[in-house]
Amino acid sequence: MYELGKNKNNRKLLLVEDDLAIAMGLEYSLQQENYQVTICNSVASAMASIASETYDLALLDISLPDGNGFDICKKLKELGDTPVIFLTARDDEGSVVMGLDIGADDYITKPFRIRELQSRIRSVLRRSAKQVSGDIIQYGNVTVNITDGKVMKNGQDIFLTALEYRLLLTLINNEGRVVSRNQLLEGIWDVDGDFVNDNTLTVYIKRLREKIEDDPQKPVIIKTIRGFGYQIN
Repeated sequence: MYELGKNKNNRKLLLVEDDLAIAMGLEYSLQQENYQVTICNSVASAMASIASETYDLALLDISLPDGNGFDICKKLKELGDTPVIFLTARDDEGSVVMGLDIGADDYITKPFRIRELQSRIRSVLRRSAKQVSGDIIQYGNVTVNITDGKVMKNGQDIFLTALEYRLLLTLINNEGRVVSRNQLLEGIWDVDGDFVNDNTLTVYIKRLREKIEDDPQKPVIIKTIRGFGYQIN
């Protein structure tokens, strides 16, 4: 384990990557964005680092010499819910779903463009800041108060069912990202024991739009990204 880039930015990143060339390249690029970066090359060194230091975000490789990044992610979430982005050469669905299930905030498959990674980091940090601060979020004439669990339109309360509210929160927590239908189903399926499948998801999206959009036929808050899923901005 070694630490580089001791600048004055208060954003501290943990990078766990056993390929030294990749780690050094990422460290240099992230320094250009004024992040402080601590690099670990194993599960053991990462565990030691997070036991003595706190981080604003962790970038975790999945395959490591002495284990995998899933164990580090679990520990980070136990200690303080540090945002996690997985860096992985595995693009199979199983690895992605497992990472998201244990609390990862995002993932990016190698090889990737550094600008895309920097954008993902900024997006996850923004979402994390909103969740911590309990900020009131505004989408046009719709206001979402996450702390109080209230949604208002033009100053008037909107009644959302538990599933509709969970669906909205899932989109908000992934603000700016395209969320697949499968990800949405995973986020809302267990609310009140209700059964939700791909067809009923379409119905819930339609109902949610009818409540928050000025023109549900031409939505501007919850957008359909054809062939991929949905996005909220």
